[in-house]
Amino acid sequence: MAKPIPRTSSRRNGRISSRKNARRIPKGVIHVQASFNNTIVTVTDVRGRVISWSSAGTCGFKGTRRGTPFAAQTAAGNAIRTVADQGMQRAEVMIKGPGLGRDAALRAIRRSGILLSFIRDVTPMPHNGCRPPKKRRV
Repeated sequence: MAKPIPRTSSRRNGRISSRKNARRIPKGVIHVQASFNNTIVTVTDVRGRVISWSSAGTCGFKGTRRGTPFAAQTAAGNAIRTVADQGMQRAEVMIKGPGLGRDAALRAIRRSGILLSFIRDVTPMPHNGCRPPKKRRV
């Protein structure tokens, strides 16, 4: 009978360490998506792999308070605190959406001490694409 091939890369005998703490990222991209109902802050490396993220909802804000500037500021602070510990010094900021949390999140990012190489508004603008829904009658 044939011998079984020994498995070299198994979870049992492989290294089991947290990859989040192992990586040191000097430069990254901070994506801020600010809608009227919520603000989501995602921190990625230059290739686009997510390192850390936070939103107003995960910070404990419920209902209409998620769309406030203070909730966006808290979410940005939470997302950046973890990557600052991993050694991020420089970042690019991409802001998307029309929400109230745009400026507050940007202020929190500036205050964190990370050098910003540029700030870009990537809000999608339709060139008269889809037909809008009919007007509300109240």
